[in-house]
Amino acid sequence: MYHFYGWENANVTDQNGLTPGDYYDLLRDCWCAETCAPRMRGDWTPENRTLGQCSITAFLIQDIYGGRVYGVLLEDGNYHCFNDVAGCVFDLTSEQFGDRKLHYENCPEQFREIHFAKTEKRERYELLRERLFSRLTERGYRIPSPGKM
Repeated sequence: MYHFYGWENANVTDQNGLTPGDYYDLLRDCWCAETCAPRMRGDWTPENRTLGQCSITAFLIQDIYGGRVYGVLLEDGNYHCFNDVAGCVFDLTSEQFGDRKLHYENCPEQFREIHFAKTEKRERYELLRERLFSRLTERGYRIPSPGKM
């Protein structure tokens, strides 16, 4: 049983047969203070691993499954990113909000060209990707096809 938004219906699979739940399990060991958004890094803890990881995680998951990345507009003017893969909506980093309910309907699409215009965010994404792909290799899985990246 998972606690991320959409886990109950997150049944899409990649070329390895892995679901978003499987990627959540792999990413738990990959998310770290260095991959957390700098403005939130002081609040990041191993108990709240998903804090500040949303956009880099959502774009990495898009690399794997395709689909689109959308963003929930937050009160501070930032967007919290999540995935929609052929109508399967899930948010691997929603746990950072605790019991707070986000609204995932009618959200604007997010684009990596805009998010990764910030060098630090692109570098955090690359670090997370490197860590995830290392975990996949260690477990004998194939690295997702470069055609999706």
